Amino acid sequence: MAFKKLGLSDKVITGIESAGYETPTPIQEQAIPIAIEGKDVIGASQTGTGKTAAFALPIIHKLGEHGAMRCLILEPVRELASQVLDNLELLGSGTNLKSLLIHGGVGYGKQIDGIKSGVDILIATPGRLIDLMEKGVVKLDKIEIMVLDEVDRMLDMGFLPDVRKIVGKTPRSRQTLFFSATMPPAIDSLAKWALNDPTEVEIGKRQGIPDTVSHAFYPVALGQREELLLALIKQTNFKSVMIFTRTKKDADTLAKFLGAEEGQYSITVMHSDIRQKDRERALEGFKKGDFDVIIATDLAARGIDISNVSHVINYQVPENAEDYVHRIGRTGRANREGDAFTLLAADELDHANSVERFIEQKIERRKIEGFKYHYTTLLDDDAPTPEKLAKVFSRRRKGGGRRKRR
Repeated sequence: MAFKKLGLSDKVITGIESAGYETPTPIQEQAIPIAIEGKDVIGASQTGTGKTAAFALPIIHKLGEHGAMRCLILEPVRELASQVLDNLELLGSGTNLKSLLIHGGVGYGKQIDGIKSGVDILIATPGRLIDLMEKGVVKLDKIEIMVLDEVDRMLDMGFLPDVRKIVGKTPRSRQTLFFSATMPPAIDSLAKWALNDPTEVEIGKRQGIPDTVSHAFYPVALGQREELLLALIKQTNFKSVMIFTRTKKDADTLAKFLGAEEGQYSITVMHSDIRQKDRERALEGFKKGDFDVIIATDLAARGIDISNVSHVINYQVPENAEDYVHRIGRTGRANREGDAFTLLAADELDHANSVERFIEQKIERRKIEGFKYHYTTLLDDDAPTPEKLAKVFSRRRKGGGRRKRR
């Protein structure tokens, strides 16, 4: 198989075959040989391109057999960490390597017992890892490979000081694999400090939208957002849809609103106020098809591996342009086609313009035929855009746009 050409061991190939992988994705093809050589890597690619396997496979290859804890993988949230554990166990099924997940929100007992029983690969969220380090349960002095994954998300969540503290407790001789969709200055500074002469692997633009995703803005008056959402869902032939909201309250309100359409949709909700077990149950149920609609905050936007999402709907335009890319990246994964719709109200124009600047393309505006719209200037084809208004105000300041009184 094509993976053999990357230099992976027979035991790793066994795991790959068990997972049903046949051909490496571009980021796997580029990153795996470099990581096997022991070099530090900075990896960036569009979401859904197989990034987890790009670091998991060389880790399994290099560790080989069960021994001391030699690998640490840091993830920003427990859902991502759990996903990585699943991948490692599947891809490492041909070895006797042991992996353990530690995260907050649950008791310490099982996690401490797991560490004491001996693990090769520790997957952790920063807060819980520091807790266990301070308790003397975890020591990182024998770490040979460290993965910093979704680093821009860690920045968003305020974890960078914790990450620096953790990195500082590992041997300087370690190999570091660093993955981030974007590289703001704070992350670039962290990379320069944490990595040693890294090789960069970048597939497509970091801020790019997968070519397989069709996306558009749907203008709407402020008071009609729920009505337009329902009309959009009713006219869409979807297999599974993720609806993203800015707030937990919006997610809960929408679930009740759509739930009133008796028997039409099976709905689940995912946000940080929901207990961890219920979040895991919601995510697993959505993956299996028990639910055809999941309504989520950005907790679910980054990195969660849900491969069969046919449609993504943004209930509002994300305030952060990067979140737009991560959200709509939940569809069109692994070269499948997908659609992403975003409801756009007049007070969100600045956010919409930021998104278009970030992805360096204009996003199509669409209307739903037969929907009884309340008037908003956004529906006018010749409505004044912020750019046009800026030119008018500029002329007025120069005295060219207003008649002088006599």
